[in-house]
Amino acid sequence: MRFFSDNAAAACPEALAAIAEANRLDTAYDGDAWSGRLNAAFSALFGTEVEALWVSTGTAANGLALAALCPPHGRILCHEQAHIEVDECGAPEFYTGGAKLLLGQGPGAKLTPATVAGLLAGIRADVHQSQPAALSITNATEYGLVYTPEETAALGALCREHGLGFHLDGARFANAVASLGCAPADLTWKAGVDALSFGFTKNGALSAECLILFRRELAEATHFRRKRAGHLLSKGRYLAAQWLAMLEDDVWLRNARAANAAAARLAEAAGPDRLLLPVEANEIFIRVTPTEAAALRGQGFDFYDWGPGEARLVTSWDSDPAYVDALAAATRAL
Repeated sequence: MRFFSDNAAAACPEALAAIAEANRLDTAYDGDAWSGRLNAAFSALFGTEVEALWVSTGTAANGLALAALCPPHGRILCHEQAHIEVDECGAPEFYTGGAKLLLGQGPGAKLTPATVAGLLAGIRADVHQSQPAALSITNATEYGLVYTPEETAALGALCREHGLGFHLDGARFANAVASLGCAPADLTWKAGVDALSFGFTKNGALSAECLILFRRELAEATHFRRKRAGHLLSKGRYLAAQWLAMLEDDVWLRNARAANAAAARLAEAAGPDRLLLPVEANEIFIRVTPTEAAALRGQGFDFYDWGPGEARLVTSWDSDPAYVDALAAATRAL
């Protein structure tokens, strides 16, 4: 009964059916019929003209987005717990050609305008220091909290004031949209976001992520960077077909709502005394002693330890309701 990562979830039936339907001769790379429909499909979803590029990993989507927004001599502001800092093995520095990450703090891995302004104030405006070029936030964050449209827009306004590019790591963007019940546009371009790494793999796709550029003048160079990075797949139609299928009838939202609902049931079972943070998407962080963690694992539950006396539980679009109920009961019984 696995609750350690939504990366391990199965591919949803719609994604698999789309792969099978695309399994026929077509033009290679991104010249196929499916890839050719992406810009229109995502432009309709966001209510504005966008450039949509498929890649196979979220790390590549983040790296390509940041390379489009930050020069090699620039700085990228992010939270100290951001995925681009903690879990991407220097990929942002690699893709940008050497840009530095400048780290901020905040509860639940969220940044505020005041925190970002404080980071900016500490940089001298001279040639001896890397100058700020971009801000990167994650929604939902690495600790499962969501930025509201208003919070995102406040950061977007600060980016415009200081001439920063604004990147959104949306590995769990679907979960954030489902949690808030808002339009995707409200968390992105309407709030000043320039580039979005739209996560589909955690949401039920098979090795399929999407880079959305809201400033289309960034697209030409990004196409070349994608090729140079080894992410111009010869059969990209298999990725594009999955997205088109998951956008249809809002499958991506249905999957996110299912994951969020399962997380809410586990949060209720854990109770306020055990929860480390509010549960706003599909990640649950709880206090457990080593003995309690061993007891849960002894009953067949799999999850990550998250520091001394802490554990992370993650639900997926396909979390088995019986397993969720069993974990909820086991947590109550601790």
